[in-house]
Amino acid sequence: MAWATSCAYMSEKKRTSLFRYWTTRYLIILCIGLFVIGIASSYWISYSETQKRLDFMRLMAAEVADRVVDVEGKVKMAPFLFRIVDSRQESLGVNYKPIMMILDEHKQPVFGVPGPFSGELKRIAPDLVEADDSLSQFELARGDEVLFVKESIKVDERVVGWVMLFTPQKQVIRSMTEFQLLAIMLLGLGLLGWLVIYLLTKKLSQPIKDVADAAKQIVLGNYEIQLDKNKREQEVYELIHSFEEMAERLKQLEMMRTELLAGVTHELKTPVTSISGLVQAVREEVVSGEEAKEFLDICTKETTRLQKMVEDLLDFNSFAVGDIRIRRQPQNMQELIREITHQWKIVQEEEKLSLHIESTSDPIMIETDPLRVQQIMYNLLNNAAQAMESDGRIVVSLSATADEVRIDVKDNGRGIPIEEQSLIFERFYRGEDKKHIVRGLGLGLSFSRMIAQALRGMLILTESTASGSTFTLILRK
Repeated sequence: MAWATSCAYMSEKKRTSLFRYWTTRYLIILCIGLFVIGIASSYWISYSETQKRLDFMRLMAAEVADRVVDVEGKVKMAPFLFRIVDSRQESLGVNYKPIMMILDEHKQPVFGVPGPFSGELKRIAPDLVEADDSLSQFELARGDEVLFVKESIKVDERVVGWVMLFTPQKQVIRSMTEFQLLAIMLLGLGLLGWLVIYLLTKKLSQPIKDVADAAKQIVLGNYEIQLDKNKREQEVYELIHSFEEMAERLKQLEMMRTELLAGVTHELKTPVTSISGLVQAVREEVVSGEEAKEFLDICTKETTRLQKMVEDLLDFNSFAVGDIRIRRQPQNMQELIREITHQWKIVQEEEKLSLHIESTSDPIMIETDPLRVQQIMYNLLNNAAQAMESDGRIVVSLSATADEVRIDVKDNGRGIPIEEQSLIFERFYRGEDKKHIVRGLGLGLSFSRMIAQALRGMLILTESTASGSTFTLILRK
């Protein structure tokens, strides 16, 4: 027991608000996305900067190669060579100076700018001359990456030397301002994205929180809820609208439940009180002879009525859980409807009530449960009789299509008010006029619809006006 309580406590403790839950997750996704973008952008910036520096070095090497040859065709260092390099740096807007080395035709260095790797570069320069022209990067002995370009010095198509330029790879990365701009941009996007996520999540979670608070009010029995329905989002509007309809529906059901308790109490108490009083009168010999016999007959009728109410409640409990037994067998619907209406008419006390059957001459065959159809028809016929005066008229119409059979029960009674038509199939519901005239629990139509659904059909109110009502039972073939 303690373990279960601990688990329940931990489960409650782990829960968090919708706003915090989604804001945190959106923020994590945003950070991951920005991190991936930052890594990809860094690689691209590094590659782009490397290619730009190589292009600058190729341009400079080509220009130096054109200027270091004297009139005799020999490599000679001009005093203005460094000014050329400086001017190219200024014109191209670069802030770095590569390491330059010039080799003669014997691959021996004749000029070299001092640098951190000059000794090793002089040693490997002859090998680099022999390397493939596509080589643009190599690694020194101690692991430093170096960018490299070379340009041949030619005189009359004869190679008389080489110009080589070197730049450490780490200087490329160290000198780039693009990374700073990228970091600023990612930080700005992160803050902007978080702000957008914060505002949107807050706006989305607020109506859901309002609905949750309203649900708590309903749990406490307060059905008078007020929600802001002025929402532009279609889904949020439908949620609020549906919730208010549900609250209104629950309010109606609560009123029906209260009326049910009062009605059932009254309906059960009346026959019990009547039976008790009549039996007491006979027992104490207040009445005797024929009058006593009449009292006992009344007790029998009240007992039968009480038994019927209890059976209805028991049947309702069985039907509500889907325990409706259906025994299908082939039926001629014309004959079945005639038999049902004939049996019903026999037990009616009103002789002026007329009952007519309208049907086609061709047999209508269907597999169904005749006893369940009888239950539905009896409920419809009883309701029709209760809605009319003594000289009323009931018409039962039978028709069929290729897929279904329709049975219409039409009366010329007082009809059902429009505001009650959507509630007549609710369990325990009784109309305002009917509850003061006819005794019962209001389960007839609810039973009938459940039976119709069990028969793979449906029961609907087709029409109801001041001149009468029509109910239709539809059965699938």
